[in-house]
Amino acid sequence: MRSILNKPISITPLIVFRIVFGVLAFYGASRFLLKGWVQELYIDPQFYFPYLGFEWVKPLPGDWMYLPFAGMLIGSLGIILGYRYRLATVLYFLSFTYVELLDKTNYLNHYYFVSLVAFILIFIPAHSGFSLDAKLGRTVEMDQVPRGYLWLLQFQLACVYFFAGIAKLDTDWLFRAEPLFTWLQAFRDSALLGDLFARRTTAYVFAWGGCLYDLSIVFFLLYKPTKWLAYLAVVFFHLVTYCLFPIGVFPLVMIFSTWIFLPLSFQDKVLDFLKAKLQYKQKVEKSVTTIPKIGQLAVGCFVILQLTLPFRYLAYPGDLFWKEEGFRFSWRVMLMHKEGLATFYIHDPKTGGEIEIDNSKYLTKRQEEQMSTQPDMILQYASYLQEKFKDSTLIFGTKEFTLSNPTVHADVFVSLNGRKAEKFIDRKVDLTQKRYDLCHRDWLEPSPR
Repeated sequence: MRSILNKPISITPLIVFRIVFGVLAFYGASRFLLKGWVQELYIDPQFYFPYLGFEWVKPLPGDWMYLPFAGMLIGSLGIILGYRYRLATVLYFLSFTYVELLDKTNYLNHYYFVSLVAFILIFIPAHSGFSLDAKLGRTVEMDQVPRGYLWLLQFQLACVYFFAGIAKLDTDWLFRAEPLFTWLQAFRDSALLGDLFARRTTAYVFAWGGCLYDLSIVFFLLYKPTKWLAYLAVVFFHLVTYCLFPIGVFPLVMIFSTWIFLPLSFQDKVLDFLKAKLQYKQKVEKSVTTIPKIGQLAVGCFVILQLTLPFRYLAYPGDLFWKEEGFRFSWRVMLMHKEGLATFYIHDPKTGGEIEIDNSKYLTKRQEEQMSTQPDMILQYASYLQEKFKDSTLIFGTKEFTLSNPTVHADVFVSLNGRKAEKFIDRKVDLTQKRYDLCHRDWLEPSPR
């Protein structure tokens, strides 16, 4: 196995991937700055929903939150140019991942993908060719590298597609065409294709086609005779999703990241074009290195983790989409449409008095929408409310009371994939007595599925 991983291949695909990733990273960070999302998502909120185990990750005060985005811009430029590449990849990875860990409200599968790829690039010598580091003598310029580096990037991209396909083997997706049918209704009044989008048959075609695409596309990309046809399918698929659904830069990320599967002849043409434009003359001093044993062990552990993490939901009973135990970080792309209404109450056990909470006073609109359907975020918000109202003075009737140990309750109703809203959490449940951990959430109401 070690000899296979260390078999020499051209470094060109790694160089092209490095440049493409850097450009996409720079574009993504610029987009956040230009659209005002830094202010909206990371400065304006009073409260954040950190991930379990990462509660210690806190936002920087005020306008200092622009600093990690500056780090992303600087890091991505370093990646593109191959200048102080190791430092640049570390800077970008830490800046990007820090921002993503601040608030799970903003979780997206492709953000997780970007963090993983940035982490992988730290250890891959993608700067050992067509880079300022090579030009300035900071690294040895090579024309060949161990095959294992290329395989690792291909593996990570393959995980996105294949696990997304496995996730689509779901009754709602295959036999109800949900949530696609619900989403496509937004286009039913369009002049040209309105009638087509209004039909459930169209949603079924999209659902089954999407499932087959995700499950098979990697194999067609790996098979030489079908490589280019498969890539055309990639472009078509992601352009359609980009036009129909508000999923940001995800289609661009997938279209250009998939270049890692394309033939070496194409990669060579791309790199030769860039070298000609910049008049870059290559001076190869060393042809290939090997992946050290400790590196091979680390790759093995990483691969095992990526193959097992998406299946952790099997450790929990009940409906994954309802309880969301093991839902994140499992490449479940566009599989669920949930709408919720969560009304919270601060209860005084001594007097029996309670007040209803106006969530908009403490949460942004986006935070409230996400929180109202996700059990772990509901618990975090309940804990925040308990702490906020502890030792506060409230008026019940004509008397004032000090809440020494208030409890928090909530009436929560959720609609899953086009169904009518069902009770999600009973108001009798004291949310302050429920721990935020990895244990099964047996305090939720049964799934309507």
